Amino acid sequence: MTESLPGYPGLRVERNVSLRLQDGIRLRADVYRPGGKGPWPVLLTRLPYDKTEAAANLGFAHPAWYAAQGYLVVAQDVRGRFASEGQFYPLRHEAADGRESVEWAARLEGSSGRVGMYGFSYGGLTQLLAATLRPPGLACLCPGFAPSQFYDGCLYNQGALALAFAAGWATLLAQETAMRNGDAAALADLQAGYRQAMNHFWTLPLRDFPPLKDGRAPFFADWLAHSSDDDYWAPWSIEADYGRLIAPGLHIGGWYDVFLSGTVRNFLGLRAGAGDEAARRSQKLLIGPWYHMPWHPLAGFGGDPFDGRAGANLVDDWQIRWFDHFLKGRDNGVLDAPVTVYEMGRGWRDLDGWPPSQCRPREFFLHSRGRANSALGDGWLSIEPPGEEPPDVFTYSPHLPVLSAGGHSCCRPFMAPMGPADQAPIETGRTVLTYTSPPLEREMSLLGPVSLTLFAASTAVDTDFTARLCRVDPQGRSTNLQEGVVRARFRESLSEPSPITPGRVYEYRIDLGPVGVRLPAGHRLRLDVSSSDFPAWDRNLNTGGRLGEEGPLAARTATQTVLHTPACPSRISLPVCS
Repeated sequence: MTESLPGYPGLRVERNVSLRLQDGIRLRADVYRPGGKGPWPVLLTRLPYDKTEAAANLGFAHPAWYAAQGYLVVAQDVRGRFASEGQFYPLRHEAADGRESVEWAARLEGSSGRVGMYGFSYGGLTQLLAATLRPPGLACLCPGFAPSQFYDGCLYNQGALALAFAAGWATLLAQETAMRNGDAAALADLQAGYRQAMNHFWTLPLRDFPPLKDGRAPFFADWLAHSSDDDYWAPWSIEADYGRLIAPGLHIGGWYDVFLSGTVRNFLGLRAGAGDEAARRSQKLLIGPWYHMPWHPLAGFGGDPFDGRAGANLVDDWQIRWFDHFLKGRDNGVLDAPVTVYEMGRGWRDLDGWPPSQCRPREFFLHSRGRANSALGDGWLSIEPPGEEPPDVFTYSPHLPVLSAGGHSCCRPFMAPMGPADQAPIETGRTVLTYTSPPLEREMSLLGPVSLTLFAASTAVDTDFTARLCRVDPQGRSTNLQEGVVRARFRESLSEPSPITPGRVYEYRIDLGPVGVRLPAGHRLRLDVSSSDFPAWDRNLNTGGRLGEEGPLAARTATQTVLHTPACPSRISLPVCS
């Protein structure tokens, strides 16, 4: 079936164009052909959310707009989704199916034989996985908001399940399966469960997550069963070997995106280790003031206003520049700077790398007189190392977790904590240790990775430690910048977990991820330390039991001790720019 779109002279849309894969499965795509005479380079996007709806409404401009820029645009449903045949299982077939799809797109009537790929989130991974197989004709990528692997930094973070994202996303994916099966009752139940996800996150054991009952998303059970970084996850790790990829890449991220750390890792990994020198020179990082979706600018940081220069249309413009350069040979300066970021509170900046060369890690040490509990406690941050100071002690009950206030999750605000938020609701509780710097004497820019070294003990055989970096304005409002977690049993290895000895002090490293913000004089830095950030991450029941299998009666309360002494100098490393 062929359609025309009013206002786009000569443009034709061919619906459900079929590709028969080598195993006989048919994938279907909508093909947008620009007016005029070709041949045209091809832009291919592959996604599991309905090629006709999602390619037009999830982040990017409509495919017709891209076609009007002189491209043959192909939006394809991946295997087992919507118009395509087969059985869907997240990521399982995307490398091989992506390779065949690129080769097919390069041969389409009117194609120049050169293919670029675009898409974000799952659509970013479909690009990267296809690129690992080096299909002929693949000339460049634009992976947006994409992780570097499927385990750490995606469904898990340093051993803790990214509950809101994992369970919410699985519930969303299961809806289309119910539609394919003609099961209206299951569909209605899943849709209701998706809207009410915040209530369901409290379910224990997690294997009984109500919206996914009766095997509606068998992959969710697999994710719980493989709670360590074992062989199950290996096929979907991009970072395992960046040398497989030789395609130039525009890596797009958001300061509050759930996959920000992975996006940065992909850029750095390919810049250092792509399969040839041309590819290593042709990697670009773009980060804006966005969370996963929708891509509206996030307010609340002062300085340069978040206006149209930070909106979603900017991403479309960057992608067209990228495609024009690599598919049409235009020298348009798209690689003049390897990194372009929106420094929150300042505006857009071109940088010479990540982190930029003018930034250096600076350590801020945790201090207190033994009562850092809550923002009203006596904890503080200083560049001076600690002396012989009393420890800070708090308790963590899985039945009373610290609730997430904003953060880095996905994919809708009503079902997952996302973005900057006032931290007052969590910083008033005594189960949160709070360490705050004096007011800054001069403005400070932070551009780069943040990590916490924490010396701590627990009365449990396993537990979590969480951290949240905040900015505090002169009026006392605390706003989150980044956060992280470590599950104690994964402190040394994500693939070989080991319990801790109750009462023993361990050194934990918590990677919080990248930040990009300007803090004016008079503002302060704050670090919050606790043992839960729920439902961003699942609740550790403090038992060391298997994830997803224990009910609420198994939960145990733990007493946690954080030390800051010369022998145990707990500290946060911040990327301070001169």
